[in-house]
Amino acid sequence: MDIIKTSIVFTKTIRNVTRLKEIVTVFAKNGFDEFINSGITSHIPDFVLPSSRVKIKEELAQKSARDWPMIIGNRLRKCFEELGPSFVKLGQLLSTREDLFDESFIDEMKKLRDQALPIPFETAKNIIEQSLGIKIADIFSNINQQPIGKASIGVVFEGTLKDGQEVVVKVKRPGIEKIIETDFSILAFLISQLEKFSDEIKQLALSKILVEFEASLHNELNFNIEALNGKRFQKIIDKYDNQENKLFRIPHVYEEYTGEDVLVLEKIVGIPFSSKADVDKLNEGLTDKLQKAIEIFSKMYLHDGYFHADLHGGNMFLLPTGEIGIIDFGSMGNLSRKARHNFVAIIYSLLTHNYENLIYEFLDVAEYSAIPDVDKIIGDIKQELRPYIGLTAKEINSTQLLHKVIRTITKHDMFVPRDWVIVFRSLITLDGVSKSLRLDCDFFGILESNIKEIIASSFNKDEVIEDGLWAMKDILSTARLVPRHLKWFIKEWTKEKFAFEVKISGHEKEIVGIYSALLFLSFAILSAAFMFAGVLCLDSGKVKALLDISILSWVFWSLSCFFMITGFMVLRKGEK
Repeated sequence: MDIIKTSIVFTKTIRNVTRLKEIVTVFAKNGFDEFINSGITSHIPDFVLPSSRVKIKEELAQKSARDWPMIIGNRLRKCFEELGPSFVKLGQLLSTREDLFDESFIDEMKKLRDQALPIPFETAKNIIEQSLGIKIADIFSNINQQPIGKASIGVVFEGTLKDGQEVVVKVKRPGIEKIIETDFSILAFLISQLEKFSDEIKQLALSKILVEFEASLHNELNFNIEALNGKRFQKIIDKYDNQENKLFRIPHVYEEYTGEDVLVLEKIVGIPFSSKADVDKLNEGLTDKLQKAIEIFSKMYLHDGYFHADLHGGNMFLLPTGEIGIIDFGSMGNLSRKARHNFVAIIYSLLTHNYENLIYEFLDVAEYSAIPDVDKIIGDIKQELRPYIGLTAKEINSTQLLHKVIRTITKHDMFVPRDWVIVFRSLITLDGVSKSLRLDCDFFGILESNIKEIIASSFNKDEVIEDGLWAMKDILSTARLVPRHLKWFIKEWTKEKFAFEVKISGHEKEIVGIYSALLFLSFAILSAAFMFAGVLCLDSGKVKALLDISILSWVFWSLSCFFMITGFMVLRKGEK
């Protein structure tokens, strides 16, 4: 699914005009009819755009201007719920972009969780048997026909294997790929039209969000990838989790019963961290557990760059054994080695209040169409973070701090890529969980101690040698590529007949003088040439008087005088 191509060649990729009509109708009746232009409806034959009962502008006029994010969010949520899985998933993604949207809008998008409809058990049974090639009775001794979870991509059932092990069975919705492909092409087209309609919408970078969303969702559609993600997460977390007194519990994947459309996992029973009242009852020792959890997660971020991309209270459980269970590995984040170094530098800059370095690190990782005004951004960051100067790591409200940084960055038209938003959101989530449970966890203090270890290890001999080798490779590669690219550039330059203009201010008089002198030199050369041409036309043996000179010689000498006089006039004009 190449959504860039789909948005450009819309009429060739939309195979379901009925779906487009349905989407436009749903948005129109929920108040967005005034934003839907003819560029959209022209693709639907014989279509009359319905109008909503209460216009968005009318509702905004009745309420405070501060309520507009909530009003827009509420109406969008209703649209997404009615339009199904693709739009529900998009809404869930938008709920993670605190850097772009207002808090009240985010709250509306968060209500989309678990709003999907169930699928009939017979349908799920057929999918399981077709995917695994085994009769369901040969796998399970019992399976509950009522789903315990409904998501936009899959439906979750609970059952018991033949050996008595209790499991959960995740089944992909039938035909979901086709639905998502069609919806994505329509979304790409709608967003391209909306961005033409409004500069404010264009600044939200919805097209980029959709591209990232497509890549993420493509992985979530394959349950084999989710199974591999869980195994990798387990392997990395085991490096930091005490094997004798384990803190984390990752559900075991039954690979023999797992395929692209079906995922069978060990069932873990516990209290979700989103259920604050129930977790509060087991608060004893929870501060130490969460402190240790934050420490392990911070090491995973800083050392491995691998982390859970959808970490929230509903995916974390407090088990009766005292362990913390984590589920749902469909979407994971991954930072490269360079990105991890950037991340370390960003956090360290925040802790040391080095805001200039902070901005330069963000310039290295963010995307922007034009180079921002660095001094202005640094000034804005200093203004926003002034209240935190002088505070210790433990005294800093990390959630507020990270929100302010991201919002200030995006205010200057810098787009923060998805992986970076996810890693910051994961940190905010962990901090938010501890605060919601009224636990005293030194979040930034833990990060600070781990960062100091990483900075110390960066002077390790092996690391320095490795960095040096990579730097040498880059230099050699650049030395080889620059002549080629310069050759291609000059070739294109001459082929396209490009021209450039140089403007120099403050030396206009000198430039005019030089220009006049060059013109005088040109006229003098022309004058001399015509003078010489006139002489060549003379027949020296026949010229005994002026009347014997040929007319052609007089013409050339006249032109010579004309160019000489013109040259002197230009030179005098330039001297004034």
